[in-house]
Amino acid sequence: MLKEQIKKVKSGEIKLSKYVKEVLDKCKSINKEFSYFNTICEKEALEQTNEIEQKIKSKKAGKLAGLIITIKDNLCVKDVESTAGSRILKGYKPLFDATAIERLRREDAIIIGKTSCDAFGFGSFNTNVGLDFEIPKNLHDKERVTGGSSGGSAGITAVADFAHVAIAESTGGSIESPASFCGVIGFCPTYGRVSRSGLISYANSLDKIGVMTKKVKDIAPVLEIISGFDEKDSTSLKQKMNLKNDVKKLKIGIIKESLGKGVEPEVKEAILRTVDKLKKKGFVCEEVSLPTTFKYGVPTYYLISTSEASTNLACLSGLRYGQEEDPKGKSFSEYFSDIRSKDFNDESKRRIMLGTFARMAGYRDAYYIKATKIRTKIIEEYKKLFEKYDVLISPTMPVVAPKISEVKKMTPLQNYMVDILTVGPNLTGMPHATISVGDKEGLPIGLMATTDHLEETKLLQFLEIIEGLQ
Repeated sequence: MLKEQIKKVKSGEIKLSKYVKEVLDKCKSINKEFSYFNTICEKEALEQTNEIEQKIKSKKAGKLAGLIITIKDNLCVKDVESTAGSRILKGYKPLFDATAIERLRREDAIIIGKTSCDAFGFGSFNTNVGLDFEIPKNLHDKERVTGGSSGGSAGITAVADFAHVAIAESTGGSIESPASFCGVIGFCPTYGRVSRSGLISYANSLDKIGVMTKKVKDIAPVLEIISGFDEKDSTSLKQKMNLKNDVKKLKIGIIKESLGKGVEPEVKEAILRTVDKLKKKGFVCEEVSLPTTFKYGVPTYYLISTSEASTNLACLSGLRYGQEEDPKGKSFSEYFSDIRSKDFNDESKRRIMLGTFARMAGYRDAYYIKATKIRTKIIEEYKKLFEKYDVLISPTMPVVAPKISEVKKMTPLQNYMVDILTVGPNLTGMPHATISVGDKEGLPIGLMATTDHLEETKLLQFLEIIEGLQ
């Protein structure tokens, strides 16, 4: 779909201005019904369209000319409101593009809007939106969640009837969860593949920028553009990515803990049916175990991520960044507290407090440092399996998309435990992806596949195999 679209745009078969106006009108209508966008940047998109049309005439259009792109709201887009889904950043318009956005623009992709997310990425359901924001609704049932934190990205990808790629971000499952609940493909590359420069960070050692699409073949052209070393991000990788499909037959490990207690029977059955299909195609599929990951993954993830989040969000004090008020008659502490109390939602406050406690003097060694050591053990556990297997698979989420009303009744701990299947590959920084393999009463069920560091080629090959089985 993507390559055909670009070819038609460059040949003039698609009149770009007319097409983009039609897409923007569709997105406005979709947004009224589903609340997938925090901002639709119509003026900027049309200006960009005019520039691309001139390039097309002079045969200088980029590799992604005319491709419609949506951006998760925690990535900075120049002169477009970028709030990370929070009220405290309402009105913030960056003076620069994130590196990934800059690279997309260079190849003439058209950015049409910023998509809904849990404030600062703090959530698995996209119900923790910032104050004054609307909760996005699932295409398959409007009473249900899209998944989070990249819920708007998954939602617009699922509903769009035009060639489109969503740029999203994952910290502990924020690409995989919504992709699973909405029935699209979510691809999260190796940590460092895509520069984090210009990302409004949740947790620096965990954040990864990825993509959501309807078809596997649409991932590689965009991933190749946004990936690569960036001198503005010291964690970005210099290793080049070869996405040519030249891998031998894959050996697959089925994570046994992922099919145990707490996983809905229909979810388990969908995964096992897929395994049976793979075996019939001649693939070796064997049960494997990740005991450390499943015992300690969730607490390890939340200790590390909230500690880093509390540091990252300290700058939002109402002085240099964040909402501002008249400070007259207030001490710094009073002013700081007033701004943060009014403009952070409950979940943001909870994670800031958890993280601040975990990194305080006297508690740092007992919590944060211990969590980083367990993280190393989890990485070693995965690495050992990848000595024998090419791909590890599991359900993406233990359940199908719950109702918004059900999520609101969950305790914070119940919310956090939903991430039990997705925190492992996010803690390790390994590439992983979600693809639909069935449904429960019309609600999509996702399979998550993980490969070793820098093995995006294997992951894409496996996704193509799964796509071919459907």
